[in-house]
Amino acid sequence: MKTFSAKSEQVERKWYIIDADNQVVGRVAEKAAVLLRGKHKAIFTTHVDTGDHVIVINAEKAVFTGKKETQKEYMSYSGYIGGHKSETAKSRRGRHPELIIEGAIKGMVPHNRLGRTVLRKLHVYKGSKHPHEAQAPTALKLK
Repeated sequence: MKTFSAKSEQVERKWYIIDADNQVVGRVAEKAAVLLRGKHKAIFTTHVDTGDHVIVINAEKAVFTGKKETQKEYMSYSGYIGGHKSETAKSRRGRHPELIIEGAIKGMVPHNRLGRTVLRKLHVYKGSKHPHEAQAPTALKLK
């Protein structure tokens, strides 16, 4: 018996759309990460990109549980002296709400070349409009 190993160019990719309106950020990110990696498919291979394209709309309407909206902090460091910056989830939502969802999903995919390839198939938009109507994305319902 031979072991099956998927080839990236032979994988049939679908498009899915997730509406983050009134959905918890972590649950949206988890579902998107599974679809991006291809873990929902029977042909899933760990070292190959077998995932699908994911569109997340209404990113600014995704919610946090508990007090994370005011207590959660996003930090960045430029590498230079005094280059440490910090902001709360509330201020990031006002400035660039797509980064909240993108950051959550980025933490759930591998931190290597495969993860960077997978993240190219993620499209996050703060409103309900997106330019991917021609791909006829399938709407996914979160519980």
